[in-house]
Amino acid sequence: MEFDFTRLDPQDRYRLLTNFIGPRPIALVSTRSEGGQDNAAPMSFFNVFSHDPALVVLGIQTRPDGQEKDTVRNIRREGEFVVNMVDMALSQAMLVCGLGVAEDVDEVALAGLTSAPCAHIRARRIVESPCAMECRVDRLLEYGRRLLVIGEVVQMHVRRDCLDAAGRYVNPEVYQPIARLHADNYITSDRQFVMPTPSMPVDARVGAGAK
Repeated sequence: MEFDFTRLDPQDRYRLLTNFIGPRPIALVSTRSEGGQDNAAPMSFFNVFSHDPALVVLGIQTRPDGQEKDTVRNIRREGEFVVNMVDMALSQAMLVCGLGVAEDVDEVALAGLTSAPCAHIRARRIVESPCAMECRVDRLLEYGRRLLVIGEVVQMHVRRDCLDAAGRYVNPEVYQPIARLHADNYITSDRQFVMPTPSMPVDARVGAGAK
């Protein structure tokens, strides 16, 4: 089957893209409302963009009625946000945070989660998250009804048991983030396997046999 994206309805583009590009990591994004309360919402259009500088990206679309989401308003006003990674223990609370509640409802409290102060920003992180990244907005790029947020990570909070004894590498038996597939389908990383990089033949190395 062939799909001409230049002529396809946006919802069909969304269906195809999210069906085949996955799994997509989930960012449970916490921000600070104008009144100073916690706001949290899950985002599956999210990924790491760079390590130097340390940048992450979020893609956030407006509501069906065209209004900006609370998360976007908070990010525009405060210039900061927290990416809280989601594992199985946090999965149901993440879904609660995604409900379309009123602006003055504290989603963190509604989901039965705990917030804590950050080191560098005023937004608060979610304690139950295995890894929380404090981010300052680097730039905002407008794409019609969608906002691309590029944030610089200025602090990372990692639960100790998620790392090995040296504190360098992830412990795969403990840190098992979930990711979005399509529709209401998700996946967890509890079936991990190692794929060592193969040795390169001598005659294929850069500079070998150069004329």
